[in-house]
Amino acid sequence: MIEIFTPTEVAKARRTGELVANILHTLKHRVTVGTNLLEIDRWAKAMILEAGAVSCYVDYAPSFGRGPFGHYICTAVNDAVLHGLPRDYTLADGDLLTLDLAVLLDGIAADSAISFVVGTATPEDLALIETTQEALAAGVAAAKPGAKIGDISFAIGTVLRGAGYPVNMEFGGHGIGTTMHQDPHVSNDGRAGRGYKLRPGLLLAIEPWVMADTDKLVTDADGWTLRSVTGSRTAHSEHTIAITEDGAEIMTLPTVTF
Repeated sequence: MIEIFTPTEVAKARRTGELVANILHTLKHRVTVGTNLLEIDRWAKAMILEAGAVSCYVDYAPSFGRGPFGHYICTAVNDAVLHGLPRDYTLADGDLLTLDLAVLLDGIAADSAISFVVGTATPEDLALIETTQEALAAGVAAAKPGAKIGDISFAIGTVLRGAGYPVNMEFGGHGIGTTMHQDPHVSNDGRAGRGYKLRPGLLLAIEPWVMADTDKLVTDADGWTLRSVTGSRTAHSEHTIAITEDGAEIMTLPTVTF
């Protein structure tokens, strides 16, 4: 299913996106060495419920997971990159943490992810994170009315491959709207000029993610968390955008400051 939204509905998406972004950046501000992943999940739950929003994750049970997910946020650490199931783990100095959050507010969903280092960061980890951010910016810039999904994928892949990282094609971005995951699929590499033609009112979640030295994933024993098969570090950056007459508008920009 591909949904095209009215300006009024896009305004709702803007409010949902702001909520998602503000929760993520509040969590980033709170997380320190010694924070437990289950504590992060409790904080996310409280903020989601306080806003009158609904988690897209608690009842999420796709074919590739051991569902339902049962938690409010994805917390992926170090070699984990996607669908990180919160667990009883206390963050140590130097851990690379990815927080991925999707909620539904007033009938419209938004999805975003950030990666950051807790405590002391290595240059390699910072480069990994920065590359996903640059790839995300390139994908957003390519998302214009009349362009194709392949143009976004090509822009993302050019940055990731240009930095020397392998690109996994199993999981990527997606359409989003009244549900979290919709068509079209947005691969993190591809050929320009191919795929669905972008139209104003289309909402997309664009999400470059990489593993430092492999494109192969392994599923953790929890049935959800996806890790690099080599144990290498990972990073993930994601925004929900709306295609407008003038280009792409990022829905998931935070308004909170610290």
